[in-house]
Amino acid sequence: MASFDVDPYAELYARRTGGMSASEVRALFAVAARPEVVSFAGGMPFVQALPREQVLELLEGVLMDRADVALQYGGGQGSPALRERLVMLMAEEGTSADPEEVVVTTGAQQALDLVGKVLIDPGDLIAVEAPSYVGALSAFSAYEPRFLQIELDEEGMVVEQLEEALLRGERPKFVYTVPTFHNPAGVTMSLRRREQLVALCREAHVPIVEDNPYGLLRFEGEALPTLRSMDPRNVIYLGTVSKVFAPGVRVGWVLAEPGVLQRVVLAKEAADLCGSNLTMLLTERYLAADAWRANLALLVETYRRRRDVMLATLAEHFPADATWTRPQGGFYVWVRLPPYLDARALLAAAVERRVAYVPGTAFYPDGRGADAMRLAFCYPTEDRIAEGVRRLGELLAEEEELYRAMSG
Repeated sequence: MASFDVDPYAELYARRTGGMSASEVRALFAVAARPEVVSFAGGMPFVQALPREQVLELLEGVLMDRADVALQYGGGQGSPALRERLVMLMAEEGTSADPEEVVVTTGAQQALDLVGKVLIDPGDLIAVEAPSYVGALSAFSAYEPRFLQIELDEEGMVVEQLEEALLRGERPKFVYTVPTFHNPAGVTMSLRRREQLVALCREAHVPIVEDNPYGLLRFEGEALPTLRSMDPRNVIYLGTVSKVFAPGVRVGWVLAEPGVLQRVVLAKEAADLCGSNLTMLLTERYLAADAWRANLALLVETYRRRRDVMLATLAEHFPADATWTRPQGGFYVWVRLPPYLDARALLAAAVERRVAYVPGTAFYPDGRGADAMRLAFCYPTEDRIAEGVRRLGELLAEEEELYRAMSG
């Protein structure tokens, strides 16, 4: 006789947990980790390019010199020495900051959660790009907001849509954006749009949350100012070392005005007391040495080559009426399929062909985006990228042929 497990806590969960669900990206990781599968699913940095001996030497130095600190509790705001290095890192993109304005977080994902915790009340409206980073949607959803979705095009967020919403009387608590090498779309907000967004939000007294994980991963084109550098008082800035060093150290940060910062520190202390002194010391020493620049240059060149291979093989193998973005940096290409193809419905068949991607539905709060897919070129080798795109192209060609046969 079949037995069914009943969750004894089912009636005890907080209402807000009803909005929590495993992201489609995380759900794909188990499948994508199989060696025979070419995974375009996860945005995993190519950490194999880091010199292991160099990292090991830094780690040994931390434990030999500072074990009493590295293995102890730390302060809620994070190591002062590391905050100085993070200020240096932001200066690489023209963003000025004071170490006292920075709080170190457990990756930028915790930064998103803390921002949501201190700013969002249930029912608050927040503006996000459509599509938007799935991790941000997940973090914010725990606090039960309503989402105002603003479309993207090749210049990034369509600021005119936000302006129209404000004129209708909508008042979002904040605007969340990934303006540079967008996740998932790969596009970069133009200077014109940046100026529009900053001016509009300043006038409307709506703060901007700028998420900038990929800014230093530029392959080509002229660098653009961060939104924070354009309006420090109205922009909360989030950063991470996951893309310039390693995601395993789990070091991110929030740069904000004193009132916001104080509340973020209190929220962090309530969540995990403090970050890891061990990984903060390791990160500080990594950024203190000059080698990080050479290592980053190697990573950028690796990602550029992989981007080029993906774009070339998409042109060769994908349907003629599919379109895709051409990122100038970062990790992702966003593909729009013909309307008769459903990327979510095709995912199981793609995995059977040993290739994985993330359907576009993961990046919209309302579940639209079935005609889109995010392809990450950061992790697979160039040969694997070419093979994976070929496999996807064959599947799409078969589906297209079936559609045309059935539609007469």
